Amino acid sequence: MRKMETYKRLILIAMSSICIALQMGIYALFWYGYYSERMYLKFYFKGHLLMLFVYAVLLFFFSQMYGGMRIGYLRSGEVLFSQVFATLCVNAITYLQMCLMVRGFLDVSPLLYMTVAEGAVIVLWTMGSSAIYKRIFVPRNLLVVHGDRPVEDILQKFATRKDKYRVSKSVHVGIGAEAVCREAETSYDAVVLWDIPAEVRNKIYKFCFGKGIRVYIMPKIPDILIKGADQIHLFDTPILLTREYVLSVDQRMAKRAIDFVCALILCIVSSPIMLVTAIAIKAYDHGPVFYKQVRCTRDMKEFYILKFRSMKVDAEKDGVARLASKNDDRITPIGKFIRMVRIDELPQLFNILKGDMTFIGPRPERPEIIRQYLEDMPEFVFRTKVKAGLAGYAQVYGKYNTTPYDKLKLDLFYIENYSVWLDIKLMLLTLKILFRPESTEGVDSTQTTALRK
Repeated sequence: MRKMETYKRLILIAMSSICIALQMGIYALFWYGYYSERMYLKFYFKGHLLMLFVYAVLLFFFSQMYGGMRIGYLRSGEVLFSQVFATLCVNAITYLQMCLMVRGFLDVSPLLYMTVAEGAVIVLWTMGSSAIYKRIFVPRNLLVVHGDRPVEDILQKFATRKDKYRVSKSVHVGIGAEAVCREAETSYDAVVLWDIPAEVRNKIYKFCFGKGIRVYIMPKIPDILIKGADQIHLFDTPILLTREYVLSVDQRMAKRAIDFVCALILCIVSSPIMLVTAIAIKAYDHGPVFYKQVRCTRDMKEFYILKFRSMKVDAEKDGVARLASKNDDRITPIGKFIRMVRIDELPQLFNILKGDMTFIGPRPERPEIIRQYLEDMPEFVFRTKVKAGLAGYAQVYGKYNTTPYDKLKLDLFYIENYSVWLDIKLMLLTLKILFRPESTEGVDSTQTTALRK
């Protein structure tokens, strides 16, 4: 297996190239056979090649962005969905590109036929690539080393990917670092270090690194903060520097400019949708259209967040803050729909224009919820070093019901690795999660949160 791991990257690149080549072939047929003949300018050989090249670049970019080429890493269904979504984005852009070239609208039906044909190819490619991957790369035998905190959660997550992982043994770190190292040398493909003391963890990690054993580490908060540090040198001594500020002045100015321009454009474009939604909410129970609630943004500054009301008027008449749960009877029928398609979040564009929020950042929490989180996680305040966001790292890579501690770590990953490109990437990825129902699931009754102990 280790020998095949050496060529794993090349095998995956070959699989991805086959998918892109097949889709390019389908596009070439429709371009040559229909659309090129309707262009005002006559295309010659190099012009046709340029159109194919542009399509290939767009397809590669969106496929990489949305994970459509991540065979083995993602589930087959997720790869299929990601690649189809990437193809839809590319075909929409390509259609607009061709419309600009002819200065008018073209017949969209050939493009729809092309998309269906590409969809069929993607299905076959996903099934074939996944079957080849599973045959070549068998599940890894894992040794899980855990501490005193419950380990059932991570074991359950590994169990959902039996095609990729197989937990052969789980041991408590109390047996000692030496015993763990001896066990790791026997017949395991990788070691999982799950929430164990840093001193012991470092000993085991250095041993595994020296022996060439793969290691999966659950990062602690300091690990994430250090990951975002700058590497400098004091003469011949390497030093890691963590700064007192998170975003520089130029980064804040660029981020604010992007927020204002994008929010203004989206307000104009989505105004008909917001108008229809407001009428529907008012007509259903004659209650208020908007839901205003106190939330916290940068430096714990409080502001009123705006949403379309999705719950009954007296949803929290007892004054107790509660997260939405699965099958919550407080949510109205109109509310279920607008929550599912995320229309309830649109009024927050006005919060962004005002400057209380940003497009990408940690989701704003209520002051009372933050106080309860701080009882168990004092580090939760770290996420208020930047403005609260309409969407964020935790929303893209997590779910609505991801545990608060995991959401905190995801948000800190974003804060410590911030860049304008990361914001743009997360904006594009947010489009994908709008179509993932699991990202809007409520908190399960058995899930541990700061509000349920």
